[in-house]
Amino acid sequence: MMLEQNVDRWRRELVEQYLSAKEANPDVFAPKLNLSWSNWGFGLEDLERSAERLAINGVTYIELHGNHYGPSLGYEVEETRAVLDRYGLRTSGVCGMFSDDNDLSSNRPVCQQAALDYIRREVEFAHAMGGHYLLVVPASVGRADAYDAYEFERSALALRRVAHVFAEYGVKAAIEPIRSAETSIVHTVADAVAYINAVDSPGVQCINGDVYHMQVEEQYIPRAILEAGDRLVNLHLADSNRRALGDGSLDLDAVIMAAYLVGANSEGRFMTPEPLGPGAGPYPARNGMPDVPALDRLVSDTVAYFREREDAVRSMSA
Repeated sequence: MMLEQNVDRWRRELVEQYLSAKEANPDVFAPKLNLSWSNWGFGLEDLERSAERLAINGVTYIELHGNHYGPSLGYEVEETRAVLDRYGLRTSGVCGMFSDDNDLSSNRPVCQQAALDYIRREVEFAHAMGGHYLLVVPASVGRADAYDAYEFERSALALRRVAHVFAEYGVKAAIEPIRSAETSIVHTVADAVAYINAVDSPGVQCINGDVYHMQVEEQYIPRAILEAGDRLVNLHLADSNRRALGDGSLDLDAVIMAAYLVGANSEGRFMTPEPLGPGAGPYPARNGMPDVPALDRLVSDTVAYFREREDAVRSMSA
């Protein structure tokens, strides 16, 4: 008999853990996962069209682009709420966008100050929209080379200065580990936990995972999800090629099993597709003109495949 590959053994053990937990506590596994969608990858598309697309595909949550880059920029609360209400959408959270201009880890204090001001604006917006979290990246996305050896400490000290704002508004800071090709610090779940401990604040306790980054930085994606545990407030999804779910080699069933095992099917926790396509840095997508037919297919294919696989996982029995 051919020996198992490590990944096959890990998956077998995951299936056993999932089925055992499901049998022991069936009520905990009864609710389905909360499916959202991160809309910043739709670029400059009008929010009305984006909301219509999600509603047509039965998506009821949206992770809004954190586009309040200055006091005069970004979504207006009342207008945004009216659009979402028209299409039966609720806000899962806000996707914070951190570049060289607003970098918590920067060696230029003016850029750190921009990051702190940005976080305050987005926390207030997330709260006003009923969002549960703000995604926070500890260093600039798109800059893989470190400024120096002190970025981690500098970033944690900076975030600590506004950490109280999260607690005051009831919005969770969700730290996202990003692959080392895109950012200079905090690449794994373990790194994120260390960063959270360094910030040392009740308002900064959660993690935003991303399976695309996990496949590069972690040993096994489901194991990283289990390691994140209760801290995992949101999980970004894309296939192995960062395209629509079902278009690559991602073991989505294993991801779904792990998500159920950490209680990601509970209120205020989400599974959020973010299929941005391959590339060294994704942020240019936020400023691009949308290819509407391509985005329609992207959402339709991803949502249909996710629901197909979730139903298959939920039907598994010992």
